[in-house]
Amino acid sequence: MVERESARYSGLLEGARQGDAECRDRLFGLCRSYLNFVARSQIETWLRRKVDASDLVQETMLEACRDFERFQGHSEQEWLAWLRKILNHNAADFVRHYRGTAKRAARREVPFRDPDDSVARGAPEPAADMPTPSQEFLQLDTELRVTAAMNTLPHDYQEVILLRNLQRLSFNEVAERMERSRPAAQMLWMRAIRKLQEAMEAESA
Repeated sequence: MVERESARYSGLLEGARQGDAECRDRLFGLCRSYLNFVARSQIETWLRRKVDASDLVQETMLEACRDFERFQGHSEQEWLAWLRKILNHNAADFVRHYRGTAKRAARREVPFRDPDDSVARGAPEPAADMPTPSQEFLQLDTELRVTAAMNTLPHDYQEVILLRNLQRLSFNEVAERMERSRPAAQMLWMRAIRKLQEAMEAESA
């Protein structure tokens, strides 16, 4: 399964490089859902008031299309890593822009919660030599297969996995953001992970 997926992406990349418009459209289309999940993991709750993940994805797709000739890789992993780099850069730009806007409008706008507060409130801070939450989560399998399985889950299952596995929040903070009790958030997360595993197994069958 993994080998077939890798071969498919290598074929699409090669076709897109040779000017095949259909290959290029399929290549970018297959990655949109993946980038949406990555974008949602990058945008803290406070920033979602200002930026929609789809806007971040759209900006990333436009830049990737514009600069496609600069991409030098050949594998699915290299392709997705290149897209993530563009998306992460755009996410950082959004954060800098809105933090600057918030400082200028501090007297006119109700203060929002800064994501750095999560450390003070008990959320674990990843060590420098640890994989990022998204890297750790996506090691379950190839990124796009995980994304496909996530897309089959109910919204609250997707949200609890994003908060717990990608943003690596404590269960206390997951519960606060989802407006549930801690035991309810833990139970929801366990059900979501089980359903994700079942979806992955069904897709592989």
